[in-house]
Amino acid sequence: MENNLQSNKIVLPIFITTIIIIFLVYTPIIFPALFSSLVGNYSDKINTPFEFGHQAFILIISNVIIISFGIAYYKKKLPNQLQTIIEKIRSFEISKKNTLIIFIIIMGIYIGFSIPELFLDESLVWDDYIILESALELWPDGESDNVYVQEQNDRYVRMFLLDTSLDVFQNIKFLPFIASIMVVAFTYLITTQICQKRFAGIISMIVLLQSNIFLKYDTIAVYENFWVLFYLISLYVIKKGWFLSPIFYILAVFSKAYMAPFFVMTLFTAYRSKIRTRTKLAIFFSYLIIIIAAIGIIFAGETLYPQIFEIDTPRFLLGFAATAFQFRFDLFILIMLLPVSIGLFFLARNQLKEADSIMFLILGTILAGPILIMVTAFYEILPYRLVPLIVFVAIGIGLFFSKKTNQVS
Repeated sequence: MENNLQSNKIVLPIFITTIIIIFLVYTPIIFPALFSSLVGNYSDKINTPFEFGHQAFILIISNVIIISFGIAYYKKKLPNQLQTIIEKIRSFEISKKNTLIIFIIIMGIYIGFSIPELFLDESLVWDDYIILESALELWPDGESDNVYVQEQNDRYVRMFLLDTSLDVFQNIKFLPFIASIMVVAFTYLITTQICQKRFAGIISMIVLLQSNIFLKYDTIAVYENFWVLFYLISLYVIKKGWFLSPIFYILAVFSKAYMAPFFVMTLFTAYRSKIRTRTKLAIFFSYLIIIIAAIGIIFAGETLYPQIFEIDTPRFLLGFAATAFQFRFDLFILIMLLPVSIGLFFLARNQLKEADSIMFLILGTILAGPILIMVTAFYEILPYRLVPLIVFVAIGIGLFFSKKTNQVS
């Protein structure tokens, strides 16, 4: 009883904060001009800040229907037959053999449809590829006066992997594609690790693979998923071999500096994990040492990152508008942000303690973008930076199918 009270004290503040942040994402969808009218720098005043956006009613109606349905299910107010069907779906499990077959089929379809993308010329589609190409010509020893080129070469792990993909496999997109395949696999593994349900893991894979953003960037070298993969592994190994977690976190940061603040989410995940207190303390101190060392390297070394800090607080609010805009082609994930967070809150309170970790990861990955553009004008919120958020929403949806029943071998 005491543990439940302590758990609720942790879950409730996270839930409230997550709901507030999601509403800040939803607001620009409903009223696209509102945030710009409040903090934007425009010579002409915006006279219609409360004009509805073209996706406003879809977002509102969908959320009302999904949340109302969820509440009716939770309160057992649905028709008995429908309630029974949902219970059976949530309790359904797949044998290990069938899971392997389904996993291979899903991966085979995904890989088969994606392989042709490996032969597309990125320089004809993505302007940033020219910067990457210039950086690779200088890698690993050269320096450039172009800050954008130099920033690329400060991401040592990423540049090493891209250079290897180009030199060894004669295709710069090969290893980025392998990384994306592994992101799908670790989405499954993390889901099953949390809830011990293989069916839930399969669902999370399917949700990820329907994402327009994920599929658009999964084979793109200039916007690769190395950083996402390394971060997912750092979370997964917390229970498997905790000492590997900080190692993969370092690999993630040196693939993309955007990952640096994510250690907060990692520490919370470790705190809520079912591992020994001694292990939790070891993880905490290992990350503390890494953060202190990283700060020292950044500000004492020759990286450009100290030069690009420029805090502009109004941009924080505009960051939510930018995030919402990037979701315009991934409407399902956008719609599910609120229902999934509400559902995770109830799962965390009732049967699945670690559901609050996924809720916190959703919160953190939403906040990362607005915080980024608040502290520097060097970066913008681009769609591929939302891949971790999409992964955690996919895992969250998978966890709804985590109701335990007799295990199927």
